[in-house]
Amino acid sequence: MKIAVLGGSFNPIHIAHLVLADCVCKELGYDKVLFVPTYIPPHKYMSDTTCAKERLKMVDLAVEHDSRFESENYEIKSGGVSYTWDTICYLEKKYEKVLTDKIGLILGFDLAPHFDRWKGALELSQKCEIILAVRPETKNATENSCFENKATPGYDDKIENFCEKDFAFPHVCVLNPALEISSTEIRRRIAEGKSWRYLVSEEVFNYIKKRKLYGFTNRKY
Repeated sequence: MKIAVLGGSFNPIHIAHLVLADCVCKELGYDKVLFVPTYIPPHKYMSDTTCAKERLKMVDLAVEHDSRFESENYEIKSGGVSYTWDTICYLEKKYEKVLTDKIGLILGFDLAPHFDRWKGALELSQKCEIILAVRPETKNATENSCFENKATPGYDDKIENFCEKDFAFPHVCVLNPALEISSTEIRRRIAEGKSWRYLVSEEVFNYIKKRKLYGFTNRKY
């Protein structure tokens, strides 16, 4: 079985995450994508206080109807700062009897410039097949700074004009549709009472309403 890993805060998980996972399966031949919500990300400060349990539940709901997708709670269960190196080592042992190839590590292109600063980056690049994904920059980030995650020191410097050839590690690319959707934008739209209904799955939409997450009120949506 070919397994790929898609990590992130998933705050909340949205349809672009699902589209990306679908592309990895269909275009790169992976049988399963594991969605791994982080507990505390090492590279950014999360802007919302939605608890890890809520984020994990939304991932569970988003992937439950596709047998190729699965929620993995390792990082949330472990607590503390979540390092991809530790997660991959854990998953290699968990799936050692069924793995037929290296675990695929799906990496948003916005993370690529700083990948060399990750824990065990070189070893990760040898242990995994790195999959670089297209991801458009979030528009109007400076206008919505209270909803935007802040980079931690060491990850906050911008690398201008970074392109695929600048990524020094072995990798493959997946040309997923560049949907201009971000969790930051969804949180902002919810808090401001703007339309966000079709940016997430129906199950996640209903859960956010029920739990009144991200400042949701019973205004029109």
